[in-house]
Amino acid sequence: MASIDEIIDQLGGPDAAARLTGVGTEAVRKWRQARAVPSKHWAAVIAATGLPLSALSGVPTEEAPMPQPTTAAAETPDGATAALVLADGTVFWGRGFGAHSPGRVGEVCFNTGMSGYQETLTDPSYAGQIITFTFPHIGNTGCNAEDLEATTIAALGLVVQQDVTEPSNWRSTQGLDAWLRSCGVPGIAGVDTRALTIRIRDAGAPHGVIAYPADGRFDLQALQAQARDWPGLQGLDLAKQVSCTQTYAWDEGTWAWPDRHDAPPPRHHVVAVDYGAKRNILRSLAAAGCRVTVVPATASAEDILRHAPDGVFLSNGPGDPAATAAYAVPAIQGVLDHGVPLFGICLGHQLLALALGGRTFKLDRGHRGANQPVKDLATGRVEITAQNHGFAVEDSSLPPGVRVTHVSLFDGSNEGIACDDRRAFSVQYHPEASPGPADSQHLFRRFVEMMEQA
Repeated sequence: MASIDEIIDQLGGPDAAARLTGVGTEAVRKWRQARAVPSKHWAAVIAATGLPLSALSGVPTEEAPMPQPTTAAAETPDGATAALVLADGTVFWGRGFGAHSPGRVGEVCFNTGMSGYQETLTDPSYAGQIITFTFPHIGNTGCNAEDLEATTIAALGLVVQQDVTEPSNWRSTQGLDAWLRSCGVPGIAGVDTRALTIRIRDAGAPHGVIAYPADGRFDLQALQAQARDWPGLQGLDLAKQVSCTQTYAWDEGTWAWPDRHDAPPPRHHVVAVDYGAKRNILRSLAAAGCRVTVVPATASAEDILRHAPDGVFLSNGPGDPAATAAYAVPAIQGVLDHGVPLFGICLGHQLLALALGGRTFKLDRGHRGANQPVKDLATGRVEITAQNHGFAVEDSSLPPGVRVTHVSLFDGSNEGIACDDRRAFSVQYHPEASPGPADSQHLFRRFVEMMEQA
């Protein structure tokens, strides 16, 4: 089998390889990173090089081994105490940690962040998902009560490459393993996360079951059937499951280590609709000079407006926006009709688009991580953003008067909209980060300026 470098050299180098195969320079870079050509590019490479299929589809290299499906008849490998079973029968064996579980089914995704695993796991937007961390060293800084983005872990489980070690950080009060056990969440270590990530990248997020049974017994056929029969996130409303159940006030500002930073005196009153809000969003609003009142996802326009807000914020959250729209869209439309300034992020962005008459769709590959480049179409500025979403707004569905403001430089999908005749805008990414870069914190100031103009 020809090596990746040999194939690229035969094509005349990376730029020539991208041009001759029509796959793009980023794809060629990923060939080298994975040390393999994905099957979807085989035809283009064969046509450009004249190489036989066997030169591309032989036994994968040790550096990026690709998993092979197993059956229920397969024996559990020595040392394996946990498994990730995909709907197509592929099994990733590993060593379990955290809480024992006979099997939790969900969508298997990956996150590219190099830090902030605790914030990621408690992000409510991960409800219904099993997270594969591409960074190998997860758990090395431990856990603490201050870095939670919600009261509980939202993710169904996590997949990591390296075994979780004892934490080494002055802020750690508990190890990752112990924290997961206390939250009832299973993990699996020793997995070839590189191979799993490539699989997700090339074929989309699969349905899977993470199993860490206390008795060490695995019924692979039953686990595969569980993954295969799971209906998926499309059509699923999860916002009600992670939202608060009653209204409350928030006044804590953002962090300034080593001490908590108190919020400045509030100048504006914002009602935040909680579809799965992260705490750092509320901190960022308070730090921008807002008195924040948080209301449940199912709050009606009347529930929101009775607080006499200067502005309304639509939070992030999990699930299919089209399903959540059943109760969220009428409330948002009622707020828009009253002319109250409105700012949304993530699921809130998608729901605003739906309320304005647009449509959403499920991405083949979602955006999850802290290194997502987004272009502001008005200024040409590129910001590196934190993202976590599997659905997107369909640009062509947006009505006149609603313009696209931001696009993803990964796949060109929609990353922001604004209204020409109403005080409303939204972005697909997370300006509050946590974890992630702070390039987009200025959007909270933009929201405040909008309220001041109103």
